[in-house]
Amino acid sequence: MSTTVRTPCDEAIARSTRASAPCAPGAERWIFAATILASSLVFIDGTVVNVALPQLQRAFDATIFQTQWVVESYALFLATLLLLGGVAGDRYGRRRVFSIGVFVFAVASAWCAFAHSIDELILARAVQGIGGALLVPGSLAILGASFPQERRGKAIGIWSGYTAIAGALGPVLGGWLIDHFSWRWAFLLNIPLAIAVLAITHWRVGESRDPVAPALDWTGAALATAGIGALVFGLIEAAQRGWADPWIVGAFVSSAIALAAFALLESRVPSPMLPPRVFRSRNFTGANVLTLLLYAALGGGLFFLPLDLIQVHGYSATAAGAALLPLVIIMFVLSGWAGGLVDRYGARLPLVVGPSIAAAGFALFAVSGVGGSYWTTFFPPIVVLGLGMGVCVAPLTTTVMNALDTSLAGVASGINNAMSRVAGLLAIALFGIVMNYVFCTHLQQHLDAIALPPDVLHAITAERAKLGAMQIPQTLDPTLRKALQEAVAESFVAGFRCVMSISALLALASAGIAWLMISGKRRR
Repeated sequence: MSTTVRTPCDEAIARSTRASAPCAPGAERWIFAATILASSLVFIDGTVVNVALPQLQRAFDATIFQTQWVVESYALFLATLLLLGGVAGDRYGRRRVFSIGVFVFAVASAWCAFAHSIDELILARAVQGIGGALLVPGSLAILGASFPQERRGKAIGIWSGYTAIAGALGPVLGGWLIDHFSWRWAFLLNIPLAIAVLAITHWRVGESRDPVAPALDWTGAALATAGIGALVFGLIEAAQRGWADPWIVGAFVSSAIALAAFALLESRVPSPMLPPRVFRSRNFTGANVLTLLLYAALGGGLFFLPLDLIQVHGYSATAAGAALLPLVIIMFVLSGWAGGLVDRYGARLPLVVGPSIAAAGFALFAVSGVGGSYWTTFFPPIVVLGLGMGVCVAPLTTTVMNALDTSLAGVASGINNAMSRVAGLLAIALFGIVMNYVFCTHLQQHLDAIALPPDVLHAITAERAKLGAMQIPQTLDPTLRKALQEAVAESFVAGFRCVMSISALLALASAGIAWLMISGKRRR
């Protein structure tokens, strides 16, 4: 997902892996180095790219829809192939599949860095997502396989702490590279890390497998990717082509057919990627619906935050990367305390209170305007959002893992992790429609009030799809140019408020799902 917030059930993947190849005491630091660096690749990339989007728009003269695809092409393959990547590691060797994922991720990062067009960058990002789908579950599974049950909790705590630091500092470092060099360095940053991971893995990490791992559900993965991909294509491109365009209608029809075929297939194959029986558990189903709604709010809302900070409020990439640091710090500080809430109060209470507080944070974003300092405009909602997410993420993971039998722990954590990524994927596409509509509507109202020459009006209208990155002719009268700049900024903020209001409603809806579907009983 392209946010600073780590997805739920990351640690649960490591906990659910059988310790088939416990590492020697002297190899522990190398296991930590490989898994932490590898996980950091994905965490850093997910946040740095958002900070780089405004510069990407300028470099390639890209529309907001093209910049959406830079994020979405990566997220699509990462989300839909994540479960397949986990099973592939269990079946063919976790070190082998993990190393392949790191190598593919590094090659794709180099391709991204040297891309000559926005379309080439989008394609390279898709390949990067495939690498990430092999890398992410492999990293956590290696950690789980290398430590016995009695030492695994401490190992996961070390991994969580260092990856949280990497996830927090990554956007700041990436923003600094973007400000002082180029957006290309946001991708080049991955290459030395990947080389270090491959070297450590080759020399110091042992191989492990699961002798009872199921067969790979290639057909299911293909149908899920095609179905979700066609849906995302239709949502993003409809704003440009129109809802009645044959390509858009065909995309939605194809998506419906592929997803229906996927659901039918998963109920019949012996080793499904997404076993339907797991959703017989009310707690598991409720936790995943909650994840879908809450992480849609996060993924969709926070996609537009760096654009607002940089294009409207004039922040540097470094400052925009640092803006969410309080969110990461608060979640890290609260994680240990929140982990015990289920034991004391049951799962329902923290999963109602946490998303409700997060909804208040999104609502505070929705009252922001043009101008104002960081401390009065953005810091309060970020702190409130951090408190809400800090309260609910650990209980959400616990609920998912406790909802099913221990033998299905790996499946449960993988499904919930994938669900959070699919949520962000769909939300960015849907929120893009809302943002574009509100921006264009408000901009037209401003243009109607400004007397513009026909040629200037035509040029401005042609640039609307770039939203806050629109280019205003330099030859205009300074007064008129300033009026247009203010019109663009106010139109973008109007769209941003609307997006954050929807995020607040989604977070509230996730709290409602917790109240209706999650059990309130305490664990004994």
